[in-house]
Amino acid sequence: MSDIKIPGVRDYDAPAGGWGALKAVAGALGDQATVIEGGRTLLSANQPEGFDCPGCAWPDPKHTSSFEFCENGAKAVAWEATSKRATPEVFARHTVSELLTWSDHAIEDLGRLTEPMAYDAASDRYLPISWDEAFARTGSALRALDNPNQAEFYASGRASNEAAFLYQLLGRRFGTNNFPDCSNMCHEPTSVGLPDSIGMGKGSVTLEDFDDADLILCFGHNPGTNHPRMMATLREASRRGATILAFNPLRERALEKFASPQDPIEMATLSSTPIASAYYQLTIGGDALAVQGMMKAVLALQAVDRDFIAEHTAGFDDLVEALDALSWDEIEMGSGLSRAQIEEAAAVYARSKAAILCYGMGLTQHRDSSGTVQQLVNLLLLRGNIGRPGAGICPLRGHSNVQGARTVGVAEKPAAALLDSLKVVFDFEPPRQHGHTVVEAIEAMERGEAKVFLGLGGNFAVAAPDPIRTFAAMRRLDLAVHIATKPNRTHLLVGEESLLLPCLGRTEIDIQVGGRQAVTVEDSMSMVHASRGLNPPASEHLMSEPAIVAGIAQAVLGEDDRVDWAGLVADYDRIRDLIARVFPGAFDDYNERIRTPGGFRLPVPPSERVWKTASGRANFMAHAPSGGDPRQGDASVMILTTLRSHDQYNTTIYGQNDRYRGVFGRRDVVFAHPDDLAERGLASGDLIDLAAAFDSSGERVVRGFTVVAREIPRGCLAAYYPETNVLVALEDRDTRSGTPAYKSAPVRLSAHVAS
Repeated sequence: MSDIKIPGVRDYDAPAGGWGALKAVAGALGDQATVIEGGRTLLSANQPEGFDCPGCAWPDPKHTSSFEFCENGAKAVAWEATSKRATPEVFARHTVSELLTWSDHAIEDLGRLTEPMAYDAASDRYLPISWDEAFARTGSALRALDNPNQAEFYASGRASNEAAFLYQLLGRRFGTNNFPDCSNMCHEPTSVGLPDSIGMGKGSVTLEDFDDADLILCFGHNPGTNHPRMMATLREASRRGATILAFNPLRERALEKFASPQDPIEMATLSSTPIASAYYQLTIGGDALAVQGMMKAVLALQAVDRDFIAEHTAGFDDLVEALDALSWDEIEMGSGLSRAQIEEAAAVYARSKAAILCYGMGLTQHRDSSGTVQQLVNLLLLRGNIGRPGAGICPLRGHSNVQGARTVGVAEKPAAALLDSLKVVFDFEPPRQHGHTVVEAIEAMERGEAKVFLGLGGNFAVAAPDPIRTFAAMRRLDLAVHIATKPNRTHLLVGEESLLLPCLGRTEIDIQVGGRQAVTVEDSMSMVHASRGLNPPASEHLMSEPAIVAGIAQAVLGEDDRVDWAGLVADYDRIRDLIARVFPGAFDDYNERIRTPGGFRLPVPPSERVWKTASGRANFMAHAPSGGDPRQGDASVMILTTLRSHDQYNTTIYGQNDRYRGVFGRRDVVFAHPDDLAERGLASGDLIDLAAAFDSSGERVVRGFTVVAREIPRGCLAAYYPETNVLVALEDRDTRSGTPAYKSAPVRLSAHVAS
């Protein structure tokens, strides 16, 4: 850090967690006027008879502590359990045009939606309507389409298994596989890359494996902000002597040191636990080459598990040949790490007895992320570190049920087995043509081919890249239907018609004809468990997500549809019975097993060293980069990675502080290496502009941000998402999965020029 004083920017030396976290929780509860009720609600978060936190997908321990929530989980709960209400009277006071000038935080801070509403172009306002009218309008618009593929069924990862299953059934009964979902924007490279390597697009570890690991490798993630409950696991691993190696362009406080709010000694003494044993600040997008370098070093040390490789793998010789052809000069230049650093990390790995490799979106949001994921698997396979205690691959998912929604069928490229099963169980021929990813859906809207958009939660347009094109595409729609708890910017991008359908939140009591209901979710380690809300609904007019999906289905398909939509919603056990029939083996005895505290684990064949690949083995995948260098050989171009602040979860911005990075009350900053600034005649604290490097329109630019000198690799920049999404073009995406390259946008940095 420089000695220059920058408004809202200062050194923050405290550990992650600690008193700062408790103060932030109290502030979040107070801001949303939920101090008493919110506190009681938090005590039921992630408990066997409570609700699953609407935040991250980190699993619950089998033996929960007195409280099992984190700072950002508390913020998520407070945000949902707020006493603020976005009533029709609130919308009557503000036009949509006015609301669009507000910040994303201010729009969502209006509070919980209370009644169904429809956009009225004459007054430029949302006006209340009845549920019957909302369903009728939706059904009429869908039936009027020339073909089912003119509809897009978007799903957020917060939807329950029950809602997601009904949603995919609705879309396929309607006739489309257009299911763009939030996975397309985050961990799709996991879903695409892992099946070729190990036969399954999910992680292989359990939470208990972390108790047995003596080495944890962390690539491209910031657990203190994006999956904070993981910090308790990392802390325990560190305290029992496990080695933790961090690979990340920025030094993230939570990977350096952590003070547990549940530890009275750490809290009383203001002490903390060190997390990472070593920290490797590789260049943005340098993960694949760093891992390849580690593999070269492991091979040189002759530290591979020959028996495991012979019995369980294929492609080892091809991998060795590819690594032999890769020079250390290429590795050092592409990774940003020295050979000595890489060999040091490889030596630690070679000595370890059981290693877990964790990775997040810092690794999956580049132009060649699917291939990079496979290199992580290669590293583990070299030493037999999949399918035994304390070892395996651990993708760190975002939303609390993003993995579950995909498991129960929300996928634009469904497996043939799923479609065959739907045909048998429901006696209809589901569509076989692949549907749209998020980026493909936006492109279809642009062309006028997609005319109706249904959103099961989320903030689609703000989460997506390229707001210039995405916002314009949304405004071309004939109808947008948003199932949501709170208003957000996407809801204000109105086309001919737009509907807001308010739903129950995860924390709220869900009563249907058959009585009080529970839903289920799947965490990032394939554990499925029940979630039961305990708060009264924010409004008497709210409906549950399954009930809203069923209402739309009846309006579209007719009351005499072969699916008994009303009967399914009356008792969610019936939905789970159907899930068990569609997915035999995985969900057998579904209803019985979720009534056991902690739930059950879905089958994970790689954990048992069963490989559902074409070869019947785990496959080493030689790396053939297909994304290309985003700088296109231009040395003046820098690479920007987008970040979430600590007061943020995905697109939801709880406040303006990023405590661990020392930014307070603002988000308009760009982090850069001081030498890169000096080279351009700039200094920390200067106003700068960032422009998309290869855009000729001159529109893809953010202006007047403040540059802050930080310890970050040369040629790399970091700034907040979604403010800098404008610099990420729709075409900039992983070549295999289509995931946008939010973490490697080529940009040009220059002194600010007033427009």
